[in-house]
Amino acid sequence: MACSCAHGVVFDANLLRNSALEDGLAGWAPLGACTKLSAHEEEPANVPTETINEVADDYKPSGRYILAAGRACEEDGLCQAIPGGALKPRVTYRVAGWISLGDGMAKVDGAGDAVVRINIRLGGDGEEGVEEEKCLVVEGGAVCAEAGKWTEIKGVFRLKPSPMLSGAAAVHVQGAPAGVDVKVMDLQVFAVDRKARFKKLKKKTDKVRRRDVVLKFADAGSSSAVSGASIRVMQMDQSFAFGACINPAVIQDPNFVDFFTKHFDWAVFENELKWYHTEAVQGQLNYADTDALLDFCDRYGKPVRGHCIFWAVDNMVQKWVKALDNDQLTAAVQGRLTSLLTRYAGRFPHYDVNNEMLHGSFFQNKLGDDINAFMFKETSRIDPGAALFVNDYNVEGGMDPNATPEKYIAQINALQEKGAPVGGIGLQGHVTNPVGEIICDALDKLATTDLPIWLTELDACETDVDLRADDYEVVLREAYAHPAVEGVVFWGFMQGHMWRQDACLINSDGTVNDAGERFINLRREWTSHARGNIDCDGNFKFRGYHGSYVVQLATATGKMHKVFSVEKGDTPLVLDMDV
Repeated sequence: MACSCAHGVVFDANLLRNSALEDGLAGWAPLGACTKLSAHEEEPANVPTETINEVADDYKPSGRYILAAGRACEEDGLCQAIPGGALKPRVTYRVAGWISLGDGMAKVDGAGDAVVRINIRLGGDGEEGVEEEKCLVVEGGAVCAEAGKWTEIKGVFRLKPSPMLSGAAAVHVQGAPAGVDVKVMDLQVFAVDRKARFKKLKKKTDKVRRRDVVLKFADAGSSSAVSGASIRVMQMDQSFAFGACINPAVIQDPNFVDFFTKHFDWAVFENELKWYHTEAVQGQLNYADTDALLDFCDRYGKPVRGHCIFWAVDNMVQKWVKALDNDQLTAAVQGRLTSLLTRYAGRFPHYDVNNEMLHGSFFQNKLGDDINAFMFKETSRIDPGAALFVNDYNVEGGMDPNATPEKYIAQINALQEKGAPVGGIGLQGHVTNPVGEIICDALDKLATTDLPIWLTELDACETDVDLRADDYEVVLREAYAHPAVEGVVFWGFMQGHMWRQDACLINSDGTVNDAGERFINLRREWTSHARGNIDCDGNFKFRGYHGSYVVQLATATGKMHKVFSVEKGDTPLVLDMDV
């Protein structure tokens, strides 16, 4: 195991002992008076073969697991103490391992799976039964476990400074209905080394986002005329998109407008395109705010994502829509599509068609399983130039059993089987304590759909602005280094004008905080400029990020400017500058 250490924190070192049960059940204890623990060996054919766990380069699941049987309630399971002082504040920890279910699941009516949770308990000596007010319970992970199948834990947590950290702690594995046996393999808790991950991502980014370029200024026989001439190459914009959400209030703030126009290429409207905004009262359409925001974006040359046509979550649907019978609702859905899409045909390159279908199903419950695909097909018919996205939250975080990459892919496949022209995948990116390996795992899985991926509503909520800067860097580096990701849109960036207030990049007076500086520095890092002289063969070579460039050539006869683009490619891009 390769461990590193910084400021007293040993990274990638498991805080739990006997995780692989080399010493039987030593260190493990049951939760619940009736719970019985036993150690077992999984059949080799059933041991998981793939993992995102990078604690050790040669790590493979051991195949040995603990069975917690006789559980009388959901709080029953198993636990292990963590030595006092082992957990440090302001450190991001991973919870890793594997969960499965045993006997009893078949007896649960209509259920083939159940949620199992891993919690970190501080205070009360980590013991069961201590009053909750004397303890701090932190969620460390959750999986939707199944009988006969191992599901990987992708948990994460971070602790704030507290006197409780000096006392005893424990990890608890709980959940699944009473009577259902829970199996746990190789449970681990370890500190994440973000800087080591960043080094790997820089190498990955170079391969994914950069390309060798050869600018040819002369043929072999006429190179002497330009040989040695001074040259300067400047990147004007990037192929990878960065955007931010806007609303009518923020575009009146000069500090907001200044930061937005300098650092973002795209926009999305916070609420002004949503159905509850444009038709709060049935039959009274109001597109004034939408039009004003579009005019603003047109002035600054910013394309806009269309968010959103419908919203699947019940409490985001207007009361008057909920009151409609099925025939009336069908007509209202068609009216919304026709009104919005004919008015703005060609104006929105993307649409989030029915927002958050992993977490809500209002229209499907009312109008049947085909309605979601109909929304996509009808949107494409009316505005065929737009890319149509699914859009949901928590998929990239590993902590929401309802929003796994596998469930998202299944939803996309179901839509496509019904003829829905799904054109992109939206990951909202409302993150807390993000871990790069978990984000990358989600991106890798979603990339198998061959659809472009965008982070559509990024915000990193953290009161400590230094940690917030780190959190943003985690997400941005993972997204930028992944070939399937085409853009990142922030869900606001200014203090006082954000859905999650502890996520801002700039303060209310326009000053840039550490998180904002980190973002600016990353954009600077991902921009290519080059200076030098043309070689004796009449060429100038450099390696640049994908995007558009201008080259300035200074010779004895004057200066020349040319514009060119660097697109994706595995071979050097050779461009004739035609002097």
